[in-house]
Amino acid sequence: MIILFAPSEGKRKGGECPPLQHDSFLFPQMYQKRMEIVAQYEAVIAEGEQEKLCELFGVKDPKEYERYRLPFLKAPTMRAIERYDGVAYDYLDFPSLSSDAQSYIERHVILFSNLFGPIGAGDCIPDYKVKQGSKIGSCVPEKEYKKDFSSVLDEKIAGEEILDLRAGFYDKFYTPASRVTTLKFLKEGKVVSHWAKAYRGIVLREAASARIKGIDGLLAMNIEGLVLEKIIETKTKKEIVYNVC
Repeated sequence: MIILFAPSEGKRKGGECPPLQHDSFLFPQMYQKRMEIVAQYEAVIAEGEQEKLCELFGVKDPKEYERYRLPFLKAPTMRAIERYDGVAYDYLDFPSLSSDAQSYIERHVILFSNLFGPIGAGDCIPDYKVKQGSKIGSCVPEKEYKKDFSSVLDEKIAGEEILDLRAGFYDKFYTPASRVTTLKFLKEGKVVSHWAKAYRGIVLREAASARIKGIDGLLAMNIEGLVLEKIIETKTKKEIVYNVC
């Protein structure tokens, strides 16, 4: 199966892996396409116009973007699943997983970066910051990646069950050609919004720990704090609804 997962705007600093190279990413044949967008990102930074930088990074204090000035050809990298630092990743707690569970995530999870597009969880990326929904120079990354990468994603995912744990915004990067399974979380009858990130992290952690092979494996799991309420099925989607307790 394939699990689709969202990134986080927060990132951990540093890294011990080499700078970006041709085989750094899933789909190495698309490396140049990514680098065209990266070149625009680095051009905005090099230009140094404060208003554009604050918009790109989603910050108000110019000092906050000093850490992003190091060119990517020199910047150290770390695995994407460890680079991202936010609610979902806190609850996933990747470093504490067993080596088998970590390997499962690296094999099965595709992340959607606001700068690099669809990447493997184990792909090594540098520290960067792009506010969700921001343009990068003249580029609208979600549109560019959807246009250029949908066919290679469809080819990779063909025949696999898909668990889509992304936030809704990341549908703009890729809409799977085949049927997907999504999750919804309810608390006291109301849809959980912000804290849904935490529960997605929990579900991914439990799925990796159990090394599930498909959606039936997910449904068979007893996940602490979540109770299966119902399953809603349409031609394009299976939605699993959990009550948070």
